[in-house]
Amino acid sequence: MYVVKSPLSDADLKTVSGALQGALVDLVDLSLVAKQVHWTVVGPRFRSIHLQLDEVVDTARLHSDTVAERASTLGVPPDGRAATVATTSGIGVTPEGWIKDTDAVGELVDALSAVISRMRVRVDATGEADPVSQDIFIQITADLEKHHWMFQAENG
Repeated sequence: MYVVKSPLSDADLKTVSGALQGALVDLVDLSLVAKQVHWTVVGPRFRSIHLQLDEVVDTARLHSDTVAERASTLGVPPDGRAATVATTSGIGVTPEGWIKDTDAVGELVDALSAVISRMRVRVDATGEADPVSQDIFIQITADLEKHHWMFQAENG
């Protein structure tokens, strides 16, 4: 059932909706991973990394809302439920327990790398189908790449 009818063709809508759903899941998971590491990071650089992790959480949450609302705009119900995120995210599993500050940085570099890689595929996939959604993916990628750079610089 479509409550909202998309202006896109069925083929383009299929491409774009898949990209939006994948981005939503990755962003929700990124926010959860960053928050988990935020709670469990320990070490001499605790405070700076702790605060930097909240910046990633804020970015991921902001963009996840934009992505979900874009899906809704196109008549596709977004699915950010925990079970969906757990089974379809492209981010690896975060370790349990306390995480040493250098390892925490490595975890975020890896998580951001995974999401950025998948975002770039979405940028390519949506260029013809829906430049509006592509523009959203470009902005998300730029913001995540900035965090990626900053975390890489943390461990020099």
